[in-house]
Amino acid sequence: MLRSIKALLIGVVLLLPSAAFADTYLLMAEEKGCMYCAQWNAEIGPIYPKTDEGRAAPLVRYDLHTDKPKVEFSGRVHYTPTFILIVDDQEVGRIEGYPGEDFFWGLLAKLLERADIDSNSQPRHSGT
Repeated sequence: MLRSIKALLIGVVLLLPSAAFADTYLLMAEEKGCMYCAQWNAEIGPIYPKTDEGRAAPLVRYDLHTDKPKVEFSGRVHYTPTFILIVDDQEVGRIEGYPGEDFFWGLLAKLLERADIDSNSQPRHSGT
């Protein structure tokens, strides 16, 4: 019986579209002393993992000057913070700079939509 269930589960997994296994995350390029990074950290950082967007594209940080992410960028990162949506190690789109909380959520929603990633609802803000 256990073998039958195992075989069924393996069959279901093999039939799922490959997008179901896509490695999706939001890569944040930051650097020491960046006041806009600090502002993002204060306004968005604590709530981001609790949002639908944060669950759909978890945040991964890297230092612009010392880290070398193993992803295929569409171009060089010039500003911090830069938020780069990564799907299967390839850049789908980016937000350069931090335009404030209200604009950030809208721009992120557009990136997720472009990548056809369903976050299941509108962003949930901290009490607003």
